[in-house]
Amino acid sequence: MHTKRNLFYAQSGGVTAVINASACGVIETARAQGERIGTVFAGRHGIVGALKEQLIDTSKESAASIAALRHTPGGAFGSVRFKLRSIAESAAEYQRMIEVFRAHDIGFFVYNGGGDSMDTANKVAQVARTMDYDLTCVGVPKTVDNDLPFTDNCPGFGSVAKYIAISTLETGIDISSMPQTKVFILEVMGRHAGWIAAAGALAGKDRSEPPHLILFPEVPFDEDRFVEALRDTVERHGNCVVVVSEGIRRADGEFVAKSKTSDVFGHAQLGGVAPHLGEVVRGRLGYKFHWAVADYLQRAARHIASAVDVEQAYALGRAAVEMALAGVHGKLPILVRTSDEPYRWEIGQADLDKVANIEKALPRHYLSDDGFHITDACRRYLQPLIQGEDYPPYEHGLPRYVRLRNELTPKKLPDWTA
Repeated sequence: MHTKRNLFYAQSGGVTAVINASACGVIETARAQGERIGTVFAGRHGIVGALKEQLIDTSKESAASIAALRHTPGGAFGSVRFKLRSIAESAAEYQRMIEVFRAHDIGFFVYNGGGDSMDTANKVAQVARTMDYDLTCVGVPKTVDNDLPFTDNCPGFGSVAKYIAISTLETGIDISSMPQTKVFILEVMGRHAGWIAAAGALAGKDRSEPPHLILFPEVPFDEDRFVEALRDTVERHGNCVVVVSEGIRRADGEFVAKSKTSDVFGHAQLGGVAPHLGEVVRGRLGYKFHWAVADYLQRAARHIASAVDVEQAYALGRAAVEMALAGVHGKLPILVRTSDEPYRWEIGQADLDKVANIEKALPRHYLSDDGFHITDACRRYLQPLIQGEDYPPYEHGLPRYVRLRNELTPKKLPDWTA
């Protein structure tokens, strides 16, 4: 006979259009296992919610509200970028977390995030064993950057890819209507990996259609080569649509554009490469141009999310709970592609310590010989991930999203100070 214990779920890192679909999968699956799982607590702003003992009691939310998470963007419980240092460096933080978990009889820990978040989940998994606390830890993959290893793709990416492909398609049609505008530059997320930029290529059947040029972090940026390729494209087609990843670098490794700030994980704050390239176009070619930075728009656009992405996000949340109940510790569910055409996938598993802090770049065979576009192999990989529509319900012309009450359970311990 199993002893019923509570589950702690938290969201971490940059949110996506479908991270709440994973939350829905976690909570609905846990509720269906009422004989083995008691209350699902969600951390208010990720792992910080555990440290501050700010535990959201999701049992206070109706079944309809939890179901509505599946079509609601953002992080319903609040996300965070918070780096847990090593056990040796910050024993007090780990001790506090275990005290909170013990006080609320947390037997399952499910952490939903990207590479840095999987590092956090891995550390919690290790410290639970070190401190002899009975806790089963499982991760749930999430990142729009699509840069986690082992998993075929990451929830959040398919919807961003769809948004960027559609935006590139529509702006490409727009610019062709205005002969005086020669260049449009769209800056997308991705940091060190060019997966999102590559998705822009899905807007056209080949390089004769927008986007004509794509700039990837994996290909060192050469201004002269870029200017030459852009001039040639304008002369051939009358205009040029460029998709550029925020993280493109020069041959010496320096970002083409970055701010002077960095996050708690030491990542440089990126952004601003599109206006920089616009000035290059103005200064060296004299073309009229426009640029746009997709920024949060691309990851918040639940209204045109990929149905495949939504389904996979939910499935991985469900699988995480099933793994935890089966006693699987220190792992995360991943997506395994079994076929391109027809597209088929299944759930696998990977070790947290092998996924944490490792970035998966675009492989070279996904890039064209000149480095300005993608290959057919890349297109075969990307195309299935943007398939299908999963529209949210609409009311008065706008999507109807849910806002949870996020009622905190009473504290049992003294306040924590960092």
